[in-house]
Amino acid sequence: MKQWDIYLYPFTAEGSHPAVIISNDERCDNQHYPHVNALLCTTLRAARPAKKNEVILNGSDGLDWPTAVRCDVIYLLPKNLFQGKRGEVSRERRRAIGRKIMECYRLLQE
Repeated sequence: MKQWDIYLYPFTAEGSHPAVIISNDERCDNQHYPHVNALLCTTLRAARPAKKNEVILNGSDGLDWPTAVRCDVIYLLPKNLFQGKRGEVSRERRRAIGRKIMECYRLLQE
């Protein structure tokens, strides 16, 4: 498991969905940290545009269909519950996700 990997995760309320790992590789590799930060992904229905809090992933990220990454909630999830790896976020979308997280949390506003 490493930063920007996409794994299936059994979310409590949403059920099993892809999740993008956003914790750094040091945290991912450290056995003393049983949790990592991740973002929930959901299937994009009816080819709708992304909402203000989302970035769209697709086949170039290893997914079978367009998928929305929700960037307004960062989950702290136990590593041992992640299931099969689904893909890895492309470089272009890594930047888009980073920008969207900063926008959603208003990290750069004065």
